[in-house]
Amino acid sequence: MRDDDLLAASLATEAGRLLLTLRAQGGEPAALRDAGDRLSHEFLVAELARLRPDDAVLSEEGKDDPARLSADRVWIVDPLDGTREFGEPGRVDWAVHVALWERSGAERGQLTAGAVALPAQDRVLSTAEPIRPPAPRDPLRLLVSRSRPPEFVTRLADKLGARLVPLGSAGAKAAAVICGEADAYVHSGGQYEWDSAAPVAVARSAGLHASRIDGSELAYNQASPSLPDILICPAAIAPLLLETIGSVRGVPPAQATPTPATSTDPELS
Repeated sequence: MRDDDLLAASLATEAGRLLLTLRAQGGEPAALRDAGDRLSHEFLVAELARLRPDDAVLSEEGKDDPARLSADRVWIVDPLDGTREFGEPGRVDWAVHVALWERSGAERGQLTAGAVALPAQDRVLSTAEPIRPPAPRDPLRLLVSRSRPPEFVTRLADKLGARLVPLGSAGAKAAAVICGEADAYVHSGGQYEWDSAAPVAVARSAGLHASRIDGSELAYNQASPSLPDILICPAAIAPLLLETIGSVRGVPPAQATPTPATSTDPELS
């Protein structure tokens, strides 16, 4: 267990506590969402500046500093993942993401620590304490956006005989797969690095597969932070899902090859 793993978990947890306190005060949903984004962002950026002053930060709510592209360590954070759900009373499918990317000799660098806090569920998943997900179920349960489910995922579910499960934020969906409450998270509706960095770090520490939906690598700390699609699932079913996704999308099978699951935990590598 490294200090960075513990720091990611601690920051995500404390930001979540601040958001719960803010939410309990109530208010008009749009104003509450804006206040939540701002509060969590300011807390995370201030703490990282205090505790890791030499590291760069890429935050959804902050101005992108191109200097991060030459940095060796970059914290990628989503201060409030699932802003819409946060503003809806009673919803628990929103999250806080904190991840660390390190250059560490790799051509594209890699995610080395991460945490996904689900404050309204009193749950924090992190690389500090990797868990082992249970085996997939039959029929498979595919997580999709509750508001913007990709059309191709419906066809994918039909072909697999799978069941679609709508859920809120990206972090909540990844957490459901990590905890065995669903079998795969398939998304192609557009995302950015902060949407997936922490979920991917935690998923890989749990031994799960994480890639683009064509099987290619998920690359972080890129000049453009756009990272529009993702697949998170148990490694055992990744080849089946990638092959079927390729078939549904009309992608030649040669391009739909799985990226081996990796891990930030030496015992799971």
